[in-house]
Amino acid sequence: MKRLIYLCMLLMCSISMSAQSADKLYDEGKKLYDAEQYDKAVPMLQAAAEKGHKKAQYRLGRCYDKGNGVKEDNKKAYEWYMKSAKQDYAKGMYQVGRCYLKGKGVAANEDEARKWLKRAINDPKHGDEILKDLRNAKADGEEAARILTLLGKK
Repeated sequence: MKRLIYLCMLLMCSISMSAQSADKLYDEGKKLYDAEQYDKAVPMLQAAAEKGHKKAQYRLGRCYDKGNGVKEDNKKAYEWYMKSAKQDYAKGMYQVGRCYLKGKGVAANEDEARKWLKRAINDPKHGDEILKDLRNAKADGEEAARILTLLGKK
């Protein structure tokens, strides 16, 4: 019995350390990303993303979307955004919606775009911020206006 308890405790510590290391990798990778040191940021973000870190998955999607530190690849960007979105990360959901709207990395599908964009703006933590940014960008860009129209938020 003591051995079973010990094994359970060891497993819990291992899981905790894995999560912490993903957070640490993401934090270091994001600092490098923000400093525009993409070549150094990508390996850290990749490692954290592969461990399931939703923000790292989103950020890695941005790298592939913009060609920051990697060759631009819309399909890989969509795949990383989707991994983040499936973990209910609003910024990931928003980017998945944009991919569907523009047909970037996935076939264009307005219904799927609407679904993911609505999920993003209804997110209790980041939804209001995303909607505010869209409204501010509306005057500057056709895409923001199209998204707001699609969502009925003119």
